[in-house]
Amino acid sequence: MSGSVEPHGAHRRTPTLRERWEAYKNSPFLPATVLVLIVAAAAGLFAGSYTYAMADPTPHRIPAALVTRPEAARGEVFLAGMEKALDTSLELHDYPDDADARRALEEQKVFAVLRASGGGMELDVAAASGATVAELLGEAALKVGDATGVEVTVRDVKPLQRGDPRGLALFYISLAAVIIGFLGAIQLSVHAAGLNPAERIAFTIAYALLGGFAIAATVDWWLGAVDLPFVQSWLILTFTMFTSGMVFTMFNTLMGRWAMIPTWGVMVLLGNPSSGGAVSWPLLPSVLGHIGRWLPPGASVNAQHTAVYYQGHQFVFPYLVLAGWALGSCTVFWVWRHRHPGGRARTPEHADAAT
Repeated sequence: MSGSVEPHGAHRRTPTLRERWEAYKNSPFLPATVLVLIVAAAAGLFAGSYTYAMADPTPHRIPAALVTRPEAARGEVFLAGMEKALDTSLELHDYPDDADARRALEEQKVFAVLRASGGGMELDVAAASGATVAELLGEAALKVGDATGVEVTVRDVKPLQRGDPRGLALFYISLAAVIIGFLGAIQLSVHAAGLNPAERIAFTIAYALLGGFAIAATVDWWLGAVDLPFVQSWLILTFTMFTSGMVFTMFNTLMGRWAMIPTWGVMVLLGNPSSGGAVSWPLLPSVLGHIGRWLPPGASVNAQHTAVYYQGHQFVFPYLVLAGWALGSCTVFWVWRHRHPGGRARTPEHADAAT
């Protein structure tokens, strides 16, 4: 026989540790193991980020308008009591009259208006600026009034809509737009990988338009939970979904299959708890309160909130934040589009002619 025969009892060579590692690295088990660890870490971080931001809201800085300072000593004691009750977080700003103070409230420069009235005090709060802040201020004022013997009248001059007594509907619709926005981009990358860059952006705009319309129509027309300024709210939701989708597309261009990690971190772990939607910014940890304004979820909540409750006092800042993230993401994707997984090769014109 021409072939060699292994002696009886002979064994194949045992792979070295390096060879085993190379085999494992090239197998599907390595990414699966990494995903197991990432999912476990993401679960803990997700619970931790929301608990840290929302479990124990603590006042940090609550601007309030003071129209007339109380002349009686008891009134000064009341103001001192409010400072103590709110852990010195109340920032009083003097205003010459009610009109100026109310304008500051409408422009969301202050969260409440205090004024002396006879021998007592009046407190105007605006639940539309933050139900948690209004509730905190109202409860503190009544307790301090009882403790100091000062009669206190609390009024909500900017109440929330009847279908949204806790002010969470706008947070939830913004949350839906953020999450569905990048989930749509993920699905495009999986099920429509052959799309070229311009086509991918076009389809992201398409599902953002339809998705934003569906969210607004469901909440307003079907459930009747919130009376939205429909076109404006629809466009804000569309802008949010498009921005969220392009953020994932940008990270997918830079990081490939691991793009979900930074997307989830920026948009969900950090962006949503700091958005001011579930807990108002003055009650968030100070770092989150500042960061949230510069992230898409916070910008979306801010724009939506102002559109619904403060029509005459719109801010351009949240739209600039969304535009900045969308433009930056599109630019990165377009400049490095050759690195983005997917797309399809173009058939040269001379090849078509040859056939």
